[in-house]
Amino acid sequence: MTTNPFVSIIILNYNAGDLLLNCVESIFKTNYDSFEVIVVDNLSKDNSHIRCKEKFDKIHLIENKENFGYCEGNNVGIRRCNGEFVVILNPDTIVDPNWLQG
Repeated sequence: MTTNPFVSIIILNYNAGDLLLNCVESIFKTNYDSFEVIVVDNLSKDNSHIRCKEKFDKIHLIENKENFGYCEGNNVGIRRCNGEFVVILNPDTIVDPNWLQG
């Protein structure tokens, strides 16, 4: 029996609104069972990261104390992930349920 490798999915958020919620919702419809979702928030003012955590309590939410920009914001998530593989998604991404299947 082969087990799927653990995948860390990192989403960097900055005032993405419902786009973030739609992205995370599509991830949790994935036909793959070995992953974590890390949302790194870059000091959003729209509370989209809070709404996301309330709706999807399984996510790991990292709230930066300042806006680190795209590269360092993603690096914050990478340093905290546990996956054998790392996927970085923008919050306007909707994934297909089979996107992680080999």
